[in-house]
Amino acid sequence: MSQIAQDWRKADLPAPDRALCEYADRLTRTPQAMSENEVQELRSHGWSDTAIHDATQVISYFNYINRIADGLGVDLEKDIRRWEEG
Repeated sequence: MSQIAQDWRKADLPAPDRALCEYADRLTRTPQAMSENEVQELRSHGWSDTAIHDATQVISYFNYINRIADGLGVDLEKDIRRWEEG
């Protein structure tokens, strides 16, 4: 799990999970470039339309909240451990 937190691209993930991580990365970094192709790619890995919808909602929500926090200069809480610290 710690490899996912450091760099998901180097983690030993099953192809469907890797495709979802790629989708999340693209939606986060270049949302304006998203198209039906990305959805079709997830479908080709067995993701249902409901799962794709739900994942998109979660990814987008976290992006939204992070932008709010960054925009307002909100500091991280001091008692939250980093993912790789377990």
